[in-house]
Amino acid sequence: MELRTIEGNKLKGKKVLVRVDFNVPMDEGRVADDTRLRAHMETLELLRRSGARIALVSHLGRPRGKVSAGLSLLPVARSLEELTGWRIGFCEECVGDKVSATIGSMGEGQICLLENVRFHPEEEANDPVFARKLGEPFDVFVMDAFSAAHRSHASTEGVTRFLPSLAGKLMEKEVKVLSAVMENPKRPMVLILGGAKVSDKIGFIRNMLEKANVMLIGGAMAFPFLKASGMDVGKSFCEEGTETVASEIMETARMTGVRILLPLDLVGSTSLENNPKQIVVRSDAIPEDMMGLDIGPETAELFSTEVLKAETILWNGPLGLFERDPFGEGTKRVGLSVVERTSAGAVSVLGGGDTAAAANLLGFSKGIYHISTGGGATLEFFEGKELPGITPLLACPKSGSGVEPL
Repeated sequence: MELRTIEGNKLKGKKVLVRVDFNVPMDEGRVADDTRLRAHMETLELLRRSGARIALVSHLGRPRGKVSAGLSLLPVARSLEELTGWRIGFCEECVGDKVSATIGSMGEGQICLLENVRFHPEEEANDPVFARKLGEPFDVFVMDAFSAAHRSHASTEGVTRFLPSLAGKLMEKEVKVLSAVMENPKRPMVLILGGAKVSDKIGFIRNMLEKANVMLIGGAMAFPFLKASGMDVGKSFCEEGTETVASEIMETARMTGVRILLPLDLVGSTSLENNPKQIVVRSDAIPEDMMGLDIGPETAELFSTEVLKAETILWNGPLGLFERDPFGEGTKRVGLSVVERTSAGAVSVLGGGDTAAAANLLGFSKGIYHISTGGGATLEFFEGKELPGITPLLACPKSGSGVEPL
């Protein structure tokens, strides 16, 4: 998948609209985690050096088409200033005369952040009139928000119909790495699946069954598979009605020669209140009053052994309730084995916000080859779906998918 990118294009003096994902966690009016700001730094630095005049557009939270003071991007602009040391302007609108005046007054290499685009209901409706207004003050559009690429919104897809559109460096990296893993993975390929719900990942699992050699399943994801294998899961969270899907997936894996490994043992408790008492049990002997909250030590060892044989590792979803001590140990143990294998040359890719959060909290994020910024976008990419925020950026765009290149 080849994209049109910002490199090689003469952007000096051009007014450039950049879609970023600054949907960051906030705490009392301040940015609590600037990871998403840092993710766009390479794009912003390149645009500054090129002499472009840069306006950033993003959403924050879910204001549902109404102005909400608590979801203003002004504090994000200040955090971006602190992070970079650059002067970051702020425009209290994202369309209209104020935007035109702001971008018109900026010098080459300067940056401003526009107000939350989701203050307008037309954004999520991908209203073409709004998309045209969004693009009117600009010469070029740069899509750098891979995490929003599965959304057909005015600021991700609609605006590409009115402006020449290019991929930013973050978008370019995401598509390059994920495409390599999906289309031509080095083998053996190990797929690690966790998190809470099977239903969110059915398409992803079915498509990746054609690519993977081994699937390791933990977290609450494992319980429908355990139930489908005839085991009781006690009070463990098990998404209703998913045992049939789990059975179908296991049968498909059997027919295609993909090995599925389920937990042999679990760490759990009868309650999560106060200091929960830790219990380790066999997966086929879960007490009826117990909930499984992490993979057990034997399972962590089994999973790690498989990881250490892999050439490609794709991981989506933590393997336990990692936020609560002591139920992150299984995820940590497997994570450290992924880091070890990566250092030996394997390609490891983590996708999904919870997986990235677990890697950061448990201390193994820096050893991973690539941590995707996408959640739903990453899953849909691996399902093989066409993402509306990427299609207009293709080097050979489909008819009607966007304005011709610069």
